[in-house]
Amino acid sequence: MTDEPPGERGETEDARLDEAFEATPRTAFLPESVRARWAEDRPLPLAAGMTNSQPSTVRDMLRLLGVRRGARVLDVGSGSGWTTALLAHLVGPDGEVIGVEIEPELVTFGRDRLDRMRRPWARIEAAAPGVLGRPELGPYDRILVSAMARRLPDALVEQLAAGGVLLAPVAGRMVRARRAPAGDVTLEQFGAYRFVPLR
Repeated sequence: MTDEPPGERGETEDARLDEAFEATPRTAFLPESVRARWAEDRPLPLAAGMTNSQPSTVRDMLRLLGVRRGARVLDVGSGSGWTTALLAHLVGPDGEVIGVEIEPELVTFGRDRLDRMRRPWARIEAAAPGVLGRPELGPYDRILVSAMARRLPDALVEQLAAGGVLLAPVAGRMVRARRAPAGDVTLEQFGAYRFVPLR
């Protein structure tokens, strides 16, 4: 993974996000029944009571996560596959993104949509029962969690590489955890958010 700031290649973080969203249209990751509502800045329903998060929230999360080219990223609660595909664009072909989803119907849906994006360095896997993330494939430079936890999931923090960042909604607040090279973890809190519960 490269630790260079986005600006070193003449790009701002906002420009990188603009490019990712343009190359990864939300419409491609919505069921036919709600596709006409793609421009609404609100969550839209998916199968099994899950939702496709509102675009402004997804953008906020990606900005706070600070994804770099070449990073290894874990996407917990990949849902329709939209965030996995956005992350794949941000890391580029030298990186890797593993999406994990608990609902079998969404695993199938997300895989199909992700395949159409032709970003083979990203994939979506079914969550293992009783296991958060994919600890056997870690550590990860970045971990994105798109479901609300009651407390910061230690099992996911342990999957962070040195210098890694985890972003997760926790008890109504967005929490960013950073693992220092020495191993210490620092936490920051941001605005209020609502998500489906982490299971």
